Amino acid sequence: MDLQEQVHKAGGFTNIELLARQVVEGYISGIHKSPFHGFSAEFAEHKIYNNGESTKHIDWKLFAKTDKLYTKRYEEETNLRCHLILDNSSSMHYPKLRNQDVGSLNKIGFAALASACIMEIMKRQRDAVGLSVYSDHFEFYAPEKGSERHHHMLLNTLNGLMWEESERRATDTHKYLHQIAEKLKKRSLVFLFTDMFQADAEETDLFEALRHLKYNKHEVVLFHVMDEKRELSFDFDNVPRRFTDVETGAQVDLYSENVKENYKLAVGDYINSLKLECARYKIQYVQADINKNLEKILTTYLVERQKIG
Repeated sequence: MDLQEQVHKAGGFTNIELLARQVVEGYISGIHKSPFHGFSAEFAEHKIYNNGESTKHIDWKLFAKTDKLYTKRYEEETNLRCHLILDNSSSMHYPKLRNQDVGSLNKIGFAALASACIMEIMKRQRDAVGLSVYSDHFEFYAPEKGSERHHHMLLNTLNGLMWEESERRATDTHKYLHQIAEKLKKRSLVFLFTDMFQADAEETDLFEALRHLKYNKHEVVLFHVMDEKRELSFDFDNVPRRFTDVETGAQVDLYSENVKENYKLAVGDYINSLKLECARYKIQYVQADINKNLEKILTTYLVERQKIG
């Protein structure tokens, strides 16, 4: 079942918790066929054994079944702290959804659902999660906690992002990343969901802010959220169209075929430069297409979790 079918089956985003649970359960059932085979066994009760740890809590019965070493985890143990950061600028509300179209995802919807799925896995593993939302101002901040009440508060916040009116809001990513870096006192996984629409002059500032997070020893993942069909390939019918910058209101009239090749080259160069800068600062760069399922997002989470767990 693809992501759009799951959205329909769950009744759209009216119940983001149910939808996230369905996505995660489908993903976990497929783990047995992946390099993470065994991870879903006793999912909330075990963690992978790391060399040098005490062997006192190794689950030898699970070792006999999986040929992998896991240690038992206890109820009060929290092994991971994760902070989710969502860009809620106007460009993240593309494409515009009408009448709560439950079969479609825009960029903010994809980012919110991906965040809810990560939260669902963390809830099962009794880990702590926090959330920040920003645009041209700091809209929401909650520190990392693992309680049920906290979990539902974050879900309500994510759900509320889906259908709010998208006013013209620019992006001050670097400004708020610096503020978030100051708030995160303990080593954490930091996931940033953004479409990276910003002025060229701001790119240096952005990576300076990301480096601030790395300086504090956090593992940082940049999820570059995009509609690949339109924003990367510029796949539009070749009829005269008016394109509008949702953040500034600037407009241009053109035929897509007249600019398509130059557009694709420019965007390709920009993405390559982002990848190089991320590699330079040891930041994980992940391209996240809203038209695809969330497997790449959840697999990235599991890989990064093992680095910090």
